[in-house]
Amino acid sequence: MRIQITIFFCFFFLNSFSQKYNQLAPSPPMGWNTWNTFEINIDEKLIKETADIIVASGMKEAGYTYVVLDDGWMTMERDNNGNLVPDPKKFPSGMKALIDYVHAKGLKFGLYNCAGTKTCAGYPGTRGYEYQDARFYANLEIDFLKYDWCNTEGINAKEAYTTMSKALKKAGRPIIFSLCEWGDNQPWDWAEPVGNLWRISGDIYPCYDCEFKYDTWSSWGFFKIAEMRKNIRQFAGPDHWNDFDMMEVGNGMIFEEDKSHFALWCMLASPLIAGNDLRNMSKKTLSILTNRELLNINQDRLGIQGFKYSDKNGLSIWFKPLEDNSWAVSFFNKNDEEIKIDFDWKKQHVIDEVNNISPSFNTTFYNIRDAWQHKDLLSTNESFKANLASHDVITLILKKI
Repeated sequence: MRIQITIFFCFFFLNSFSQKYNQLAPSPPMGWNTWNTFEINIDEKLIKETADIIVASGMKEAGYTYVVLDDGWMTMERDNNGNLVPDPKKFPSGMKALIDYVHAKGLKFGLYNCAGTKTCAGYPGTRGYEYQDARFYANLEIDFLKYDWCNTEGINAKEAYTTMSKALKKAGRPIIFSLCEWGDNQPWDWAEPVGNLWRISGDIYPCYDCEFKYDTWSSWGFFKIAEMRKNIRQFAGPDHWNDFDMMEVGNGMIFEEDKSHFALWCMLASPLIAGNDLRNMSKKTLSILTNRELLNINQDRLGIQGFKYSDKNGLSIWFKPLEDNSWAVSFFNKNDEEIKIDFDWKKQHVIDEVNNISPSFNTTFYNIRDAWQHKDLLSTNESFKANLASHDVITLILKKI
């Protein structure tokens, strides 16, 4: 009983004096978002069908909890009282009824808005309405708010996001606050007391290592995003995650690239927000998104973001410390041809310099588990040898002997 009282007091103390609600994201949030596939072409039928599939497919059981409506869910004008108005054509049963439907499935519900005067798609933004909108969200009983950064000329990012964070706290409902500020104002330096996760880059694009250019900005392949920000992994951890953007798994890349994308996000301890159309998802795509051994890497209780160990001749090797002195390691083939791996553990000097820990392969031996093949391999006493196809990945879990 004393331990329970202490835990309750600590939770109450943290949430009483923090700008945000704490303890909402002890591991990276998992869910699904409308934008990557549907943009503003959304309606209640899509959301209900998707919620049904999340449950029936095993995604909910695997940990995918949040169903998030992105931009385009509201009408183009607020009502006479200044309130946001869910689009009655897209959501004829009303937003509250839709949220209740999702909650009845054992899932959580998220909405989108923007710190500027208008959203990125031109709908009403929250600038000047922060406390009113926070009360609106609390009354709807949402669980997640994605907060974008369009149409924000002359606005200070830290102040804008802090104001919305305080408004959500004042409204009295625990809501995960997702800062979608694109990393332009270095949110990792100031956002830990403000939000539960923050975007570190511009938008993702369904490609391996490309840049897709628009008139004045670009979208990026997943490997470019992973390597875009240097030296920020120390800012990630339980309840304050570096967000590498919603996933493009199942959105047109080849199977090997989808695997690599998912493995990299798991190694980075990024939130895992699916962005594909679950209604026509292939069995291969589902097998990637629900790979429990990869998900365990992402959701590991230490909450340490992985790091790139080496990148030579197109072979990129990443390590991630795990609980119980275990490690995850992923080998990515960035080449256009198959390569051979011959990795002598005893010759490697791997160290997580942020947390000052090392697998110490010369003095410590590990059993090896292939997280994609779901089988045990030899230990680190022997060199690891394998053929790796173009843009494919091998992910191993090392458990101390």
